[in-house]
Amino acid sequence: MAGGMRILVLNVGSSSLKCWFQDVPGGQVWTAKREWKSSENGEALIGGLLQSVGLPAGIEMVGHRIVHGGPKYRESVLVTPEVRSGIAAMAEFAPTHNRIQLAAIEAVDRVIGPQVPQVAVFDTAFHSTLAPSAYIYPGPYAWLERGIRRYGFHGISVQYSTRRAAELLHAPADSLRLIVCHLGNGASVSAVANGKSVDTSMGFTPLEGIMMGTRSGSIDPSILVYLLRHENCTADELDEMLNRKSGLLGVSGFSSDMREILEAIERGNDRARLAYEIFAHRLTREIGAMLAVLGGVDAIVFTGGIGENCAPLREDVCTQLGFLGLQLDPAKNGHPNLDENIAAAGSAVQVLVIRADEDSEIARECLRLRSAEPVRA
Repeated sequence: MAGGMRILVLNVGSSSLKCWFQDVPGGQVWTAKREWKSSENGEALIGGLLQSVGLPAGIEMVGHRIVHGGPKYRESVLVTPEVRSGIAAMAEFAPTHNRIQLAAIEAVDRVIGPQVPQVAVFDTAFHSTLAPSAYIYPGPYAWLERGIRRYGFHGISVQYSTRRAAELLHAPADSLRLIVCHLGNGASVSAVANGKSVDTSMGFTPLEGIMMGTRSGSIDPSILVYLLRHENCTADELDEMLNRKSGLLGVSGFSSDMREILEAIERGNDRARLAYEIFAHRLTREIGAMLAVLGGVDAIVFTGGIGENCAPLREDVCTQLGFLGLQLDPAKNGHPNLDENIAAAGSAVQVLVIRADEDSEIARECLRLRSAEPVRA
């Protein structure tokens, strides 16, 4: 990254505010985090939380992670009144994220000042290269006209992992076929060819795809029809069930945290073992699907909290993929240095553990747009 700029990055989740600041490139990184209870109104709290962290002086630009950009925002943009309206319009599709991320943009106006330019970096943007055959659902074509299509998420993380994988493999990104597994409380698998996303497991919302911490991932839609007809479930009850009471939590009955699941397995908890095995099975199946889409793979990337820290999962998944000529180095897999190739010497497929770094990728996008004129809100 050429040039320099003091950039503040705000990564706002459903119950946390993460701040990251650096004089890019170089300089010391300052970080802070504030959390709130799920029962509290995060949109109302965000301004006070931003004031409480003790922001550094001299901020020249603020970058925001925005979960859903819809069909309109295919790349990062300077925040304008029109962009604010667009983020608000997509809140229906990402209700726990877009509204509070818009509140963070408005809080910056009050706390830092409207003269500081802000940049919206969309989690969906990296997947804007999907072909129609990958993003159009096989329902009525009218769905597409209403914006119902696959968008994909975790794009900022996948974009960073693609860049970092190319560095680790000493190869141009546009020469690689990668399968990027972003595994955390939210989890997705993406196929990247020649530096561009060609398929991804998340879809219209972040609910589709593999099993997650509290989300079901993909299920037979007829299950929902059955629950509507026979259990008199409301839309809100289905939403709660699928997004917050399923996944690792739903199967295990006690936790959405993979670390606690593994600890319970050691104590002989059968439901915890079942939850882990379903997660591993569905992840392996999705990797297999992406392998077919790519027609082969040069490297598989594990990133995110589970991807970076769960050695047994990496081992189990890679063992299933041994038919590719993939071999892990057991010592490296057991105790990897982050941003390391943990494949054994001679493995036909490389396996990378990459530290998720959405913040620096957002800062990079800000720097890319630094020559644009600041826009007053």
